[in-house]
Amino acid sequence: MSRAVLITLITISTLSLGACGKNGNDAPSANVATFLTAATLGEQTILASQDYLAQETYASADVDRGETLSMQCRACHTLEKGGADVLGPNLYALFGRTAGSAPDYSYSEELANSNFVWTPRALDAWLAQPYPFLPGNRMSYPGLPDSDDRNAVIAYLLHYTDAGEPQ
Repeated sequence: MSRAVLITLITISTLSLGACGKNGNDAPSANVATFLTAATLGEQTILASQDYLAQETYASADVDRGETLSMQCRACHTLEKGGADVLGPNLYALFGRTAGSAPDYSYSEELANSNFVWTPRALDAWLAQPYPFLPGNRMSYPGLPDSDDRNAVIAYLLHYTDAGEPQ
C-alpha cells in the first residue's frame, strides 16, 4: 500500500469518527447521544407533554425549526390524531407510549420486543442514531446528529402530537 493511500485512509477514518460523534479520543461529542441504547435507557420518568415542554431543553428549542425538520418524519409517518400508518406508524400521542405498541402496525421483532417507553430522552437517542439505538429495527433513517435539531423536532412533536396526559 502506498503512503498516499495510507494517509488518505487515515484521514477518512478520522473524518468518519467526527461524523459518528467521536472527538478523536473515543469520548462522545456533545452533539450525539452515542452510547445510549434501548438496552441502556434504564428507568425513565414519564411526564405529560406540558411538563417536558417546561424543561429548559424544550422550552428554549426552536419549534418552527422543528416543524420544518419534521418533514423528514412525515416522509414515513403521519402525526395527526387518527392518521394512517404509512411506512412507519402514526406518531400522534407518541410520548408515554410503549415502543412497538401502536395497534395495527407490523413492527420489527426487535422493536415489538424492545420494552421501552417513548420519552424525549428515548426519542433523542433514537433520532441521533436509530440503528445503534436499537439494532435490527427497520427504520431506514441515518439519524439527526445535531442536538439542537433533535431538541427542536422533539419540542415540535410534543406540541403537535400531544394527547394530554401520559398513557
